[in-house]
Amino acid sequence: MSQTIPFTDFNFKLAVVQELMYNQELLPKFDLREYAAEKGFTYDAGSVEAVPEATAYFEALEVPAELAEKITEIEMDGGNEIYLEIAPNWDGEDSLFDVDEFADVAHFPNLKSMTLLFTGNEEALESLRARGIEADWL
Repeated sequence: MSQTIPFTDFNFKLAVVQELMYNQELLPKFDLREYAAEKGFTYDAGSVEAVPEATAYFEALEVPAELAEKITEIEMDGGNEIYLEIAPNWDGEDSLFDVDEFADVAHFPNLKSMTLLFTGNEEALESLRARGIEADWL
């Protein structure tokens, strides 16, 4: 069995999975409607809140370590598919998907660029830039 990436920040993991699953199509796509039908649960498609079953799916999802080299850029955007699969009507007006911790960048040697959801944490931006990563707010 291959090794997996040990993420410390769930929202950073989501940003990576967006790139691998929906942008590069290297992981099987998660579709909330299909998953709900398969698992037999319902959810409010008009809610801006995270669907617990979707959150649990992504928390349990293991990302193979060999995919780490495929990550060269991360673009966090309120319209990213992963966010809308977790919180179907999320409007980006809260901190639901903000990244608080950037230690996980150490797993991605080819990461050169990050566009982040705005948190105002300039120290985080500077720490990313000090690692040679072009980083800015959305």
